[in-house]
Amino acid sequence: MEAMRPESDHHASAAPAAGMVERPGVLDIVRLLVELAAFASLAIWGFAAFAFPWNIVAGIGTPLVAIIVWALFLSPRAVVSLHPFVQAFAELMIYVAVTAAWWSLGQPWIGLAFAVVAVTVGVLVGRRRFA
Repeated sequence: MEAMRPESDHHASAAPAAGMVERPGVLDIVRLLVELAAFASLAIWGFAAFAFPWNIVAGIGTPLVAIIVWALFLSPRAVVSLHPFVQAFAELMIYVAVTAAWWSLGQPWIGLAFAVVAVTVGVLVGRRRFA
């Protein structure tokens, strides 16, 4: 009869079974929002910082490059597997680019606020991942 009993909840903290994905937590959702804000910020910068024909190219191209970098190296199903410290560096470089973009638009406080939130969330997610 012991084999017929369903598993208790104390196994819920164990690693998910093969093919299963861990349920996202609050930090994962905040990190997603930070990444979306980064891509939107790069688009705003591209459209606002350049004159007419180039603003279309920069406004579409800059976030597209950041999305490609994220998909290749940083996404949960990244195409290229990198050492976690290299992943953290690549993510940090995207955040530095966003911060510099806001500064170049004359909005240093938005850039600084983005940098603080992005780095804080990145550190917390990294600590959780390696704990």
